[in-house]
Amino acid sequence: MPMPAEFTEIAKRVNNWGRWGADDEIGTLNLITDEVVREAAELIRTGKRISLALPLQQDGVQTGAMPGRTNPLHTMTLINCEVFGPGTVATSDDTVSMGLQAATHWDGLTHVSYEDRLYNGFSAKDSITAHGGAEKLGIEKAKHIASRGVLLDVARAYGVDRLDDALAIGPAELEAAEELAGTTVRSGDIVLVRTGVMRSYLAGDKTRYYPPAAGLSLHAPEWFHARDVAAVAVDTVAFEIFPPEIENCFMPVHALHLVEMGMLQGQNWNLEELSEDCAADGLYAFFLEASPEPFVGGSGTPVNPIAIK
Repeated sequence: MPMPAEFTEIAKRVNNWGRWGADDEIGTLNLITDEVVREAAELIRTGKRISLALPLQQDGVQTGAMPGRTNPLHTMTLINCEVFGPGTVATSDDTVSMGLQAATHWDGLTHVSYEDRLYNGFSAKDSITAHGGAEKLGIEKAKHIASRGVLLDVARAYGVDRLDDALAIGPAELEAAEELAGTTVRSGDIVLVRTGVMRSYLAGDKTRYYPPAAGLSLHAPEWFHARDVAAVAVDTVAFEIFPPEIENCFMPVHALHLVEMGMLQGQNWNLEELSEDCAADGLYAFFLEASPEPFVGGSGTPVNPIAIK
């Protein structure tokens, strides 16, 4: 089924193919320049650190709705084992099996495709194989992600704990949160969008954490593109509004961000402590370190993002 005309028109306007060369595999991360990082580091005043990650645990956010996206299964392989003989130093080791996008994570640029399209014109069928995974655009290409982070607390801007499930977050909502933040989103920023949906999961209600839920609108990518945002992360499992705004047009924001723009996107980020802290000190911009685990060929990666003030 071809993508609807509304989608394809937006895709043309936000397309970044060739912007950083025909061989580029990191997309909008190119916007995080040395100067951007230096300026972001100047935001560190107290050294306060806030983790934005959910715990990696077997009773995690996944429900089995996505095939293969399993919560972490932690297994001990050695327990106080004196491997060098009795009385020697004892060793404990463990292993884990999990979906790379099970908990707090980045979606890589091969996470979605459409019409055999991947970012920068790479072919999905040629670039993703059973043996090597993502042979182009693998998550390991995003070697380091550290920049100015900006919290756009849409829920707080609208005076609610959790946004209405039917709210599609577009330019108007992003600008309302930007006004609350008292700062302007600029080139190279990593934008964190808070809906408040994470509160349901943290309260133990996994059912309410899953869609229907508020999320980014089909029209949000144009706003991010105009600001030259480097990456976007949210506090939901679906990232975008679900059910979708256009009937039978599923995951259009994923396609615009990952395929057309070459922009990583994060899901299941816990923004609750950060929201309270930003409201208390009035500082919604901070240094953010959120580098991927370099899984070669990965289409995503777990991450422990740290906001530093």
